[in-house]
Amino acid sequence: MASAKQEFPAELPSFLQYKPSITVAGMDNVQESCTTLNHQSHPTRIPTSNRSPYLAYSKSHTDASHAIDTHHMCSISISMPSSPLGLKIEGRGKGLFSHNVGIDVKKWSPDCPVASAIANNKQLEQANFHSQHIPAGTANAEETTMEKLANPSELRHNPRVDRLKDKTFDSFKTWSGKLERQFSHLRGKQQEPESDDSTVSQYAEIEALPVYRYFDALEGPELEILRDSEELLLPKDKMWPFLLRYPISSFSICLGVNSQAILWKTLATSESMSFLHVSLDVNLVLWCISVVLTYIVFFVYSLKLIFYFEAVRREYYHPIRVNFFFAPWVAFLFLALGVPPTLAKNLPAALWYILMTPILCLELKIYGQWMSGGQRRLSKVANPSNHLAIVGNFVGALLGSSMGLKEGPIFFFAVGLAHYMVLFVTLYQRLPTNETLPKELHPVFFLFVAAPSVASMAWARIQGTFDYGSRIAFFIALFLYCSLAVRINFFRGFRFSLSWWAYTFPMTGASIATIKYANEVRNPLTQSLSVILSAISTFTVSSLLITTVYHAFVLRDLFPNDISIAIARRKKKSKKQCHWSSKSSEAKDNESSLSASSVSIGDGKFLEKKV
Repeated sequence: MASAKQEFPAELPSFLQYKPSITVAGMDNVQESCTTLNHQSHPTRIPTSNRSPYLAYSKSHTDASHAIDTHHMCSISISMPSSPLGLKIEGRGKGLFSHNVGIDVKKWSPDCPVASAIANNKQLEQANFHSQHIPAGTANAEETTMEKLANPSELRHNPRVDRLKDKTFDSFKTWSGKLERQFSHLRGKQQEPESDDSTVSQYAEIEALPVYRYFDALEGPELEILRDSEELLLPKDKMWPFLLRYPISSFSICLGVNSQAILWKTLATSESMSFLHVSLDVNLVLWCISVVLTYIVFFVYSLKLIFYFEAVRREYYHPIRVNFFFAPWVAFLFLALGVPPTLAKNLPAALWYILMTPILCLELKIYGQWMSGGQRRLSKVANPSNHLAIVGNFVGALLGSSMGLKEGPIFFFAVGLAHYMVLFVTLYQRLPTNETLPKELHPVFFLFVAAPSVASMAWARIQGTFDYGSRIAFFIALFLYCSLAVRINFFRGFRFSLSWWAYTFPMTGASIATIKYANEVRNPLTQSLSVILSAISTFTVSSLLITTVYHAFVLRDLFPNDISIAIARRKKKSKKQCHWSSKSSEAKDNESSLSASSVSIGDGKFLEKKV
C-alpha cells in the first residue's frame, strides 16, 4: 500500500479518467452491468493479492485502455451523497476509491475484471453514503430550498416568520429589555445582531414621558389627536397587536352593565316600585352577566399589564387617561352593591377595606397633583372624565354605610364632596384657552350627573333617611340630567366609540336616586318618573351592549390604534427645521471666519465696519 501511494500519489484510477458508462440507463438498476460488445478470449486480469486494486489496475493501464477501445464496457456505480445529511449504511459489498467515494459491487457481474479486483480486496473501508434514485421534481425542489437557505432574506416573505421576527412593537413589550436578553443568554440562544432600522433603534423611548410631552404631541380635549409635526414610535399603516389597542377606558362597559344589576335589585326591593312586580331573578341574571363581563375585561387588561407594561405606564401618566384607573375598583364596588339577596345578605366589612385601599392610593396621587400645581394642576387637566376620580368616594361611602360602617364612609364622603365642588366649578367655567369637546365626546358630559346622584344615596344611607341634604344633591343631579337630555345635538352626528358608555351609569345612578326619593315622597309623579328613567337607562345599556358586540366581533373596529401611547419622548425635527438650522449654522461659521480675518489683518476700524 505504501509503494502504491509513492508511485501514484495523486493520479486517479484509469477507469475514472474515461467515461465508460455510455450505455448506463439507471445506474444502480442496470441488470447487465458488464457487456462485451467485442468478444475477446483474453480479458485483462487483475491480481487478487492483498495489494491495493488501484495499483494493480494502474499497472495494466494499457490493457484497460485496450478494453475500452474495443467496446468492453463495465457499468460502474459510483455512490455519491444524496443529501448533505449523509445517510450511513452497512458497508457490505462496498468498495472505496477514496475515503469519500464508494462503488457498489453487489450488482456487478463476476466476469467484470474491476468487480473481481475490488471484491477480493480485504482492506475495503466502510462506505459512508449510497446512491439513491431522485424522483421527478425533487432536484428542483432541493435546489430551491438550498437557494432559500443560502439567501435568508427570501424567508421573510413568510408572514409567520415575519410575525416572529417583527421587532416593531418590542419597545412596549415587558420582556424585550435586558431581562429577556439575559434569559436568552442563559438558554444558550445566539443573540441576533441589532438592526439599524429606525423602529428598532427607538428602544430608548421606553422611559416614562413627562406630562408636557402629551400636551405638545397631542391635541383635542381628550389629548387623543396627534399633531401634524409629530411622529409615532409605532407604524400608522398597519394594525397594532390587540393588547396595545386595548385601552383602560374599556372598564366603562363594566360600569354600565354592573349598575344595571343595582337598578333591578332596587326595583325589586323598593316599596314604591312594588306595583311593577319585578322578580329578583332579573337581578341574579344581570349580576352573573356583570361578574363574567368584569372578569373578562379585567383579565384582558391584566394581560396587557404583564406583556405590555410600558403601554399601561403611559396610560397612567396620560393626564386624562389616569382618571379611568378608578373605573376597575368602582366596577367592583358596583358588584358588591348589586349582589343578589339570595346569595349574600350581609357582606364582610373586610371587603370594603380591600376595595377602598387602591382608591385611596390613587386619590392621594391624583388630588395631590391637582393641588400642587405644575402641568398636572386641575385647571390644566380639567375634563368631564375627572368625575371618575370623585364617584369612587361616594360609591365607597354608599357601600360602607350599607355594611354598617360609620367613620370610613363619612371620611370618603367628605373628601369626595370637597373635591367635587372644586371640580364642578372648574369644569363649569372652562378657561377660554381650553378647547370645547367635539361631538364624539359629548356623552362624557353625562358624568356631571353621576356624582350628585350617588352622593344623594350615600348621604341618605349614612343618615338613615332621605333628608334635605340628600334631596339637595338629588335635585342637582336631576336638573343636570334634564339640561343635557333636552340637547338633541348631544345624541347625534358622531360615530360610535367607547365614550358612548359614559351615558350609562350616570343615567342608571339618576334612576336609582329617583326610586329612593320616590320611597320618601310617594306620588304618581315620582313613581312615573322612576319608571321612565329606569326604562331609558335599561334601553340605553341594552342598545350599547349590542352595538359594542357588533363593532367588536363583526366590524372589528371597536379598538383602533391607540396613538396617544405611542408618541416619542422628544419632538422630532422636520426637514424644514433641519434645513434652516443647517443654514443658520453655516451663516454663523461664515460670520466667525470673517471676524477672525478682520482681526488678523490689523486694519481694525475699516474691516469692522465692512463686516
